[in-house]
Amino acid sequence: MKLKVIIMRKRLAAGNWKMNMTPSQAKSFISEIKPLLADADSEVLFFVPAIDIQAALAAAEGSNIQIGAENFFYEDKGAYTGEISLDMIRDTGAEYVLMGHSERRTIFGESDEWINKKLLKAIEYGMKPMVCCGESLEIREAGNTLGWIEAQIRSAFTGVSAADAANVVIAYEPIWAIGTGKVATTDQAQEVCGMIRKLIADIYDADTAEKIRILYGGSVSPENAAELFAQPDIDGGLVGGASLKTSFEKIAKA
Repeated sequence: MKLKVIIMRKRLAAGNWKMNMTPSQAKSFISEIKPLLADADSEVLFFVPAIDIQAALAAAEGSNIQIGAENFFYEDKGAYTGEISLDMIRDTGAEYVLMGHSERRTIFGESDEWINKKLLKAIEYGMKPMVCCGESLEIREAGNTLGWIEAQIRSAFTGVSAADAANVVIAYEPIWAIGTGKVATTDQAQEVCGMIRKLIADIYDADTAEKIRILYGGSVSPENAAELFAQPDIDGGLVGGASLKTSFEKIAKA
């Protein structure tokens, strides 16, 4: 009889700064918070605006804090005024890249096709990708949450091998809970994250599903983090506003 191998996934506490922090503010904040995070058991990561990447990396040097880029374009170079390429990001030393966040989808019109192109490009460049997914309040109230999330995930992972998929982080962020103070209940968050893991097993296999890390995001706070992260299919969080405060330490240690 073949025994199932239990894979211990390392928890990940990720912050998404969005359009906040100047380079000097980023340097000051990371210098202040890094001694507080030195004994965190989880992996710690901040996604920062492109202009902050080098200042953040310099401030985080020698610590357990990793720095990632909030956004990039899927072409290598060219006439794309205002965009930033993965070659530019990689040259700074940043390793993680974020894609598929609801704000990029809804405000800037990034389609499922774009997210797939970004993921394939991130894999090509050897970066560590995090793919976001999530539903609006209207979709949830209509009872279409799981179907919506499945469509986003299947599209994002089109053409991605099992070996590469295992190294992708997925962040489930219900749009109705981002920055609103509303939080999906523990059961709601676990239901969707559990469904995503089963979906990865269906697309690939059980081993890939066991390896992939799935985060919850949406008004995560020091008060609710421990309960959320204790769920079997939630491997940490993607945190917005709370990642701009030194109390993020409590989330990273939850």
